[in-house]
Amino acid sequence: MRILGIETSCDETAVAIYDEKAGLLGQLVHTQMDLHKQYGGVVPELASRDHIQKLLPLIQQLLNQLNLSKKDITGVAYTRGPGLIGALMVGASLAKSLAFAWQVPSIGVHHLESHIMAVMLEKEKPTYPFVTLLVSGGHTMLLYAEKYGDYRVLGESLDDAAGEAFDKTAKLIDLGYPGGPALAKLALQGNAKRFHFPRPMLNRPGLAFSFSGLKTAAMQAFAQSDKTDQTKADIACSFEDAVIETLMKKSERALAEMQSDQLVIAGGVSANEKLRDHAHKLIKRGIKIFFPRREFCTDNAAMVAYNGFLRLSEGKNDSFNTDVKARWLISTV
Repeated sequence: MRILGIETSCDETAVAIYDEKAGLLGQLVHTQMDLHKQYGGVVPELASRDHIQKLLPLIQQLLNQLNLSKKDITGVAYTRGPGLIGALMVGASLAKSLAFAWQVPSIGVHHLESHIMAVMLEKEKPTYPFVTLLVSGGHTMLLYAEKYGDYRVLGESLDDAAGEAFDKTAKLIDLGYPGGPALAKLALQGNAKRFHFPRPMLNRPGLAFSFSGLKTAAMQAFAQSDKTDQTKADIACSFEDAVIETLMKKSERALAEMQSDQLVIAGGVSANEKLRDHAHKLIKRGIKIFFPRREFCTDNAAMVAYNGFLRLSEGKNDSFNTDVKARWLISTV
């Protein structure tokens, strides 16, 4: 099998081809960062229009780079949800059109499940069952993966996702868009001891997260400060430390609760260097840590192509009706 993967859930247009025997053959990603930067965040209508313009040329470019043609593709996978409904419609419509024209099956896959599957593209893979910390701009949750396709939500954010909190806090201290990476970079110059921000919900039982109060604490600290570059760096560093400590403490709780010694960390925030450093400290305690490589942390089509390959291998495929989901519980895949 050789699967074309299409990802259009938000503001990245991505395509990839996964081969059953050779693995990932290649992928291309077009980011819309410059398009949305002037608005300080993603504008859904603009995102959809840009996907329409970029998607088909990207597919043709990838086929050309790999010396492949439509005859070499045996299936098409696309992100069905969750995500921006218009953006999802673009990917799904083209995926089904190509599948119809090429007379191959198509399959819509879950965006968050695909993020988990990104780690399966690495040489060192976890074995089922395992605990997953899925942390991105739109979602923060702890999952227990019993087997492929069987996920139990152990805890999730009650308000802002961690990545969303990063972006919003960065905007509050005038770092622009996209804020998360800019905040992490600025934090390298900061002093984490200057400000002490709360570690949300660590003093309560359970595995739920909440980051809105932490974001408010950072906003108040900045409002009452001298607003110098060093102060911004100190706030960024203290904020990042609070988020990461919260994520890791909750992950440790989940591992103990599920009696697991394997932790997969996936999603856009999993590219954060400090998060990776903290996670690897658990290795000394006998925990096996698995991250996707950084290019597979943020939205990409490699994870979609691989996830689609697994689904199609099970004999599953879609009808030609376009049915995307802006919201889709991972426990129902």
